[in-house]
Amino acid sequence: MSKQPQKILYVDDETMALKYFERLVSPLAPVLTAASVEAGKAMLAQHADEIAVLVSDQRMPGAYGNELLRYAHDNHPNIVRMLTTAYSELGEAIEAINSGHIYRYITKPWDLESLRADLKNALELAALRSERDMLLREKLMVQQQQLLAERVTQLVVACAGFVRPDHAQRVEAFLQSASVLDCRTPAIDWHSTDHADLMQAETARSIAIGTELAAWGRWFADQGSARPPLAVLDEALAGASEIHEGKLIVRDRAALVWPLEAPTAAPVTAAGTAWLAWLLWTEGSATLQPQGEGRWLVVPQALAAPESLRRDWMAAAIERIERAD
Repeated sequence: MSKQPQKILYVDDETMALKYFERLVSPLAPVLTAASVEAGKAMLAQHADEIAVLVSDQRMPGAYGNELLRYAHDNHPNIVRMLTTAYSELGEAIEAINSGHIYRYITKPWDLESLRADLKNALELAALRSERDMLLREKLMVQQQQLLAERVTQLVVACAGFVRPDHAQRVEAFLQSASVLDCRTPAIDWHSTDHADLMQAETARSIAIGTELAAWGRWFADQGSARPPLAVLDEALAGASEIHEGKLIVRDRAALVWPLEAPTAAPVTAAGTAWLAWLLWTEGSATLQPQGEGRWLVVPQALAAPESLRRDWMAAAIERIERAD
């Protein structure tokens, strides 16, 4: 778990102001300083994950402080931003507040007690934001894991549509290959995606995958048994693999794990479902062996006997994939 940011960055072109601020505030929190807007941006680039509060003077040569605060707003929104100004510049401070670029302004000359109270409040707000984001990340991780598990179950249902009595062994072989590939949870922007809309999109995605698998089934049937299975798979993978000395090497990881990892909005394609469809079609089965440098060897093997599957094979496969992630 990452640590909460606790430092205050103060930006001012006056050397004495920097020293005075650090002496006043350091008992409250560690202080970083910068003498210009550009130096402040560089400090943010290096230490953004440590900085809880940014305080900037307004009037500085080259660029004003509200420009730095606007930059922090756009690039480091969790940092609490404050502007310090002379009384004659309050209009600029109020404009910055109204535009959402700062949390509060501090007038110069500083009142020591008010300055410390304002900074203490800002640090508390930063801590609350950090805790909120940590909880949100944990929630998103759980939801993404749930989505991965739902995709596994949807694939099993789609593959059962082939009405093959051994579809479970074949899907299990696909899930085993996914764990070899360290299958990752699909990325989701939960800030802009409603759960109900996501479920509807995922259902449509599953139907499209089933449609592609059915089309592949007809294509593989047309190939007959005259051609070597690996040669058929090589053709189906359409450039993502190569046959070398009678062995099939796959170079494109996405071609092997697309049904589980791809974003919901990604169009379902024949290329993305070819590996799974081949495992459903071929008389035997296959596993993957890493060959280094993003390459995997397809190793044919006998199809697992129905009685060899655990009763909870699907749950076990989901747990195995989640551990790999």
